Amino acid sequence: MIRKISGGVTAARGFSAACCAAGIKYRDRTDMAMLFSAAPCVAAGTFTSNKVKAAPVLWDMEIINAGCPVQAVVVNAGIANAATGKAGLDLCRATAEHAGKALSVPASSVLIGSTGVIGPLIPLDRISAGIDAMAGTLSDSQEAGTAASKAIMTTDTVNKEFAVAFDLPAADGSGTVTVHLGGMSKGSGMIHPNMCTMLGYLATDCAIPRSLLVKALRTVVPDTFNMITVDGDTSTNDTLLLLANGLAGNRPVSEGDGSYDVFLEALYSVCRDLAVLMASDGEGATHLVEMRVYHADTKENARILARSVVGSSLVKAMIFGRDANCGRILCALGYAGPDFDPAAIELFLHGEHETLCFYKDGCVQPFDEEKAAAILGEKEVRFSCDMKMGSEEATAWGCDLTHDYVTINGDYRS
Repeated sequence: MIRKISGGVTAARGFSAACCAAGIKYRDRTDMAMLFSAAPCVAAGTFTSNKVKAAPVLWDMEIINAGCPVQAVVVNAGIANAATGKAGLDLCRATAEHAGKALSVPASSVLIGSTGVIGPLIPLDRISAGIDAMAGTLSDSQEAGTAASKAIMTTDTVNKEFAVAFDLPAADGSGTVTVHLGGMSKGSGMIHPNMCTMLGYLATDCAIPRSLLVKALRTVVPDTFNMITVDGDTSTNDTLLLLANGLAGNRPVSEGDGSYDVFLEALYSVCRDLAVLMASDGEGATHLVEMRVYHADTKENARILARSVVGSSLVKAMIFGRDANCGRILCALGYAGPDFDPAAIELFLHGEHETLCFYKDGCVQPFDEEKAAAILGEKEVRFSCDMKMGSEEATAWGCDLTHDYVTINGDYRS
């Protein structure tokens, strides 16, 4: 059974975190974080599909793809180190070398993350000073993990962290041991489902072969982080990393004994919670929007249809204005791409205490406008569509589009 517990990246054994105010861009808050494992980790990662990839993405991809053991992650907020050419990559190398010396680990075991304004170079002296400060204050406390999750925020209004515990067979055959998996992420703008849209860091003390760690991450991403959207923009810096140090003492996860399925469920739980929290914290957002598409002919078509609805600017504006114009949703379904019979589908709006049928038999249905407006005023606005075609389903998450989104992004660099 998967159990939610308090905490984030320091919930797993052997992981510690730290943060500091390095003055990268912000002068009045922490803006650097460090994650460290007492033992080398096997690692998996997914990265932005944007062809313009930031220097930290290129650095991390090389290490992850080579299968190098990983022991530390250094993250900064404020400046993205994107569109910086060779100088940006040199900065990543210098950062990793400095962190390696400070932590007594190889530079090749240090991963790097950056988020913020595209274009400027990060001052190396501030990064180096930040690393020195954090290396001396690493802690495995829950408070340290929470502080790290706050340090990587940019336009986020809340920090994002979740953790779970679950039981797996002990390595010594003595019964079971408790395994932990925790994570933190940041993301509020430039959020669109296209191979992770954010910075995210997951840490587990589970003993698991690298091949299964990679498989598990690739399995859960399409139905979690790739099913959220805020504004349709895929960032240059999107990175999701999963580290496993094996210190829980479990028998290594295997597909043959059911332990892989348990790990997969735990990973999905943390990734889904982080993804939904990111969608609800979209820049300027006042509502979380959920779209469930079910009885679709294929899984991928269900995903495409659900994402089309939560990604529609007209649907987002409709929800912000509490205008129950279900034609916006029908339109987004219709141009999504997958084929379906418009006369067969049924569309619903779900409130906390009531469900309204918007559309069936090819026609918009009569509904109480006041009740619909009240439901659209709830913090979480949920739609569903029965495609009447098969047995597949998918859920996507987004947010409404408000005046504040334009305000935030109109002066983002200032």
